[in-house]
Amino acid sequence: MTSPVVAAQPSNARAALWMAGWLACMLILMVAGREISRELSLFQLMELRSAIGLLMLLPLIHAQGGVALLRTARPLAHLARNTLHYAAQFGWFLALTLIPLAQVVAIEFTMPIWTALLAASFLGERLNRWKIIAIALGLVGVLIIVQPGAQVSPGQWLMVAVAAGFAITVVLVKSLTRTDTGVTIVFWMLVIQSAIGLLPALYTWQTPSAQLWPWILLIAFCGTYSHYCLTQAMRFADATIVVPMDFLRVPLSAAVGWLLYSEQLTLATIAGTALILTGNLLNLKRS
Repeated sequence: MTSPVVAAQPSNARAALWMAGWLACMLILMVAGREISRELSLFQLMELRSAIGLLMLLPLIHAQGGVALLRTARPLAHLARNTLHYAAQFGWFLALTLIPLAQVVAIEFTMPIWTALLAASFLGERLNRWKIIAIALGLVGVLIIVQPGAQVSPGQWLMVAVAAGFAITVVLVKSLTRTDTGVTIVFWMLVIQSAIGLLPALYTWQTPSAQLWPWILLIAFCGTYSHYCLTQAMRFADATIVVPMDFLRVPLSAAVGWLLYSEQLTLATIAGTALILTGNLLNLKRS
């Protein structure tokens, strides 16, 4: 028996607030990941994130009902979602070594197209004109910001697969929110991904330096609670509303790069940001 999940009253505003938490965590993850990857392997980074994140989730588990909350009638859905999510994460990092970062980001944000099509096909979500406009404006905004090249390479095809993989995991998360709580979903994500990455992490293990531990703790916390924020957002709105909000991660990442790493903030970034904001506001207001 699983704990009953009380259906949330639809609220685009609440979904937007939870997505703000997701975006904040993802920006911190970006900075922490850059710092950690200078010293540790990808496998070790991902393992520490999952293992320590599981410990950080325990207070929330206790506050929301204890061990009984973690029971699920859909273990195979959790296994499929997290195996695919782990593989997509690995593919994303691998693509960073094959093609320019701008192209990685541009192709990654084709994900809302796949998500909208999958959600409409398998979850019965309605794909109205405002959702289509939000997706279109977001994609145009991203393309203006990153200005990807036209040449197709194996790395670009890999990122297409990664984007589609992430889209499938988003749809699976939305489906899981109908039967499982956000805490349950995040718990099984951490457990399954810790198990998947354990042996590779041990094989490449090296003791982190003292100055790296604050970054490790940050990436564990944000890696855990970013997904909690996402699952909560999915409880209050359709995936086709929630996912276009993630377009904001592109201009926000550019702003972080400007503030922390003196990366240039161009007119294209400003123009793309305006389109992304316009699409999201239309989507939230009209859906």
